[in-house]
Amino acid sequence: MRTIPMEVKRRRFTVHDYHRMGEAGILHEDDRVELIEGELVEMTAIGTRHFSCVNRLTRLLVMNVGDDAIVSVQNPVRLNEYNEPQPDLAVIRPRDYRESLPEPDDVLLLIEVSDTTLAYDRGVKLSLYARAGIREVWIVDLPNETIARYTSASADGYRHVDQMRRGQTLESTALPGLVPSVDDVLG
Repeated sequence: MRTIPMEVKRRRFTVHDYHRMGEAGILHEDDRVELIEGELVEMTAIGTRHFSCVNRLTRLLVMNVGDDAIVSVQNPVRLNEYNEPQPDLAVIRPRDYRESLPEPDDVLLLIEVSDTTLAYDRGVKLSLYARAGIREVWIVDLPNETIARYTSASADGYRHVDQMRRGQTLESTALPGLVPSVDDVLG
């Protein structure tokens, strides 16, 4: 008897499906998941280096942007119908978000802090951000003590990448006046 290979079909969830799962109690507020390419992706646990860096960045960003923007910490950004990641930090335009989550046009700067997730952040999430048109993304690479700034988004990725190390400063292209030292970010 010959078996016929069967093609397995995956069901992609939309952002609407994802939110309905939360409303129905299937997903809970403390579940660490995000919607990536229509799939629920479990996020890794936050270690002390990651925690510390996110807190330093939060303080630095809040002091820099003041009332001109909102610093959103580990909250979702709706990129499209199938993608709602939760970046470590997003600096977003000030507006009323009671009716809708931030979308790509709202995001001025997005930051991922990578301790154990560098390959995923660079390989998966960065391309999603570029395709969505997020104008500036920083990836803080904790193990290698560097910060990469990605600008000039296109459907094929970011056209410009600047890599900064300890002893250097990083200047935001989207937020004039935001010029932290790598040492201040890494601690």
